[in-house]
Amino acid sequence: MLRTHPSLTTVTAAPAPAPARFRRWVTHARRVGSDERGAATAEYAIATMAAVGFASLLVVIMQSDEVRGILTDLVRTALTVGG
Repeated sequence: MLRTHPSLTTVTAAPAPAPARFRRWVTHARRVGSDERGAATAEYAIATMAAVGFASLLVVIMQSDEVRGILTDLVRTALTVGG
């Protein structure tokens, strides 16, 4: 037999209607919250900042002698195999 807690089976009355001022505030909040003007601009700004950070990281990595040597060897190998 399935047992449930007594508080889960109680039925509560519907909440009283909200005052007109509160309803107006909720309507205004919904209207303002659904305004997405400028959202695309913010997304582009975030993506641009992420790209700049990634490019900066690549510049730091590419300046190391190890990575430069690996890439030079890779290019030499590719050029000698093809030609």
